[in-house]
Amino acid sequence: MRPDDERTPGPLDEEHPVANTQDIKYSFGLWTVGWPAADPFGTATRPELDPAESVRRLADLGAWGFTFHDNDVFPFGSDDTERLAHIDSVKKAAADTGMVCEMVTTNTFTHPVFKDGAFTSNNRDVRRFGLRKVLRNVDLAADMGASTFVMWGGREGTEYDNSKDLHAAHARYAEGIDTVAAYIKSQGYDLRIGLEPKPNEPRGDIFVPTIGHAIALIDTLDNGDIVGLNPETGHEQMAGLNYTHGLALALYAGKLFHIDLNGQHGPRFDQDLVFGHGDLISAFFTVDLLENGFPNGGPRYEGPRHFDYKPSRTEHLDGVWQSAAANMETYSMLARKAAEYRADPEVQAAFEHAGIFELGEPTLAEGETLESFLADPSVEDDFDITAAAERGYGLVRLHQLAVKHLIG
Repeated sequence: MRPDDERTPGPLDEEHPVANTQDIKYSFGLWTVGWPAADPFGTATRPELDPAESVRRLADLGAWGFTFHDNDVFPFGSDDTERLAHIDSVKKAAADTGMVCEMVTTNTFTHPVFKDGAFTSNNRDVRRFGLRKVLRNVDLAADMGASTFVMWGGREGTEYDNSKDLHAAHARYAEGIDTVAAYIKSQGYDLRIGLEPKPNEPRGDIFVPTIGHAIALIDTLDNGDIVGLNPETGHEQMAGLNYTHGLALALYAGKLFHIDLNGQHGPRFDQDLVFGHGDLISAFFTVDLLENGFPNGGPRYEGPRHFDYKPSRTEHLDGVWQSAAANMETYSMLARKAAEYRADPEVQAAFEHAGIFELGEPTLAEGETLESFLADPSVEDDFDITAAAERGYGLVRLHQLAVKHLIG
């Protein structure tokens, strides 16, 4: 097996090759391809898969890494012997294929004990049990060599506004996250926590529903320096928000630790489509940001391109692997098109005309004081408001250039 940084995706078949993207590290959750397609309205349409075999199949498709919840690998309530046997099976598959376990998370949403939440349950004993379950899997994440520990609060929320003391609930949520972060530091683990916001489903209202809410909560933590974000495409779009804007804010705040990519058609149930199979133009701009950065420079996301999708209920086993390949193929095609878009002199000229490079200039000049700003006649008295109001920015043309690169 070649070293990880030299691995390249091989073709799925001759007619539908997986794009050659040797510099992009693609990663999948084992719960994605492993979803047997049961939903609230129907039983499973596919058999359950062996997690170790999923690691091998993903490697064959050209993936670089994998992630998992604890109970994706071993059943809830497993004793130590059973738990270790399942973990060792996945470890062997990773060693055999060169796949990297880059993130681990904990399932605190499936078992009925968590029906009122884990860290925010009204039952203190449940909160203590949930915290212990999470800490056990922090140890597992470190043992697997993961660099990120994701926390999605799927059951941390309400259906009824009077069902919880909402101040206490947020305090308990912060307490739980902070305790996990403190434990990571105390053990000397090279791990960071990524909070995963979502507005609703399975709860009517989930606490910390968006990127902005998460950043605000992190700011209250004693150990918030190692707590950041794992934003998901569909979760932000479910709230009617712009995922690319959210990534930009997380980068600005220094908190984009991990990402989940998938497809979504606006504010509806969490669809978990193949990346790009929802809002394609939004996916293009997401890839443009991730691969090319901000036009004026700035922080970059350097982590894996992680897919959190679900193979459609209509697909059987062949369709599972075809859909996994489609995520990488779509991202790779968009990455190539985004590179051509940024390199296009016409696009760069349109950036200039629109003032995008001017936006990178500080509003106050270097060394300019507030007093000198207020005294500067060019700011107000000599400012030609009429000419500024009549300026055209050419934003429609700029967007059309992106569309031409996307579908031309």
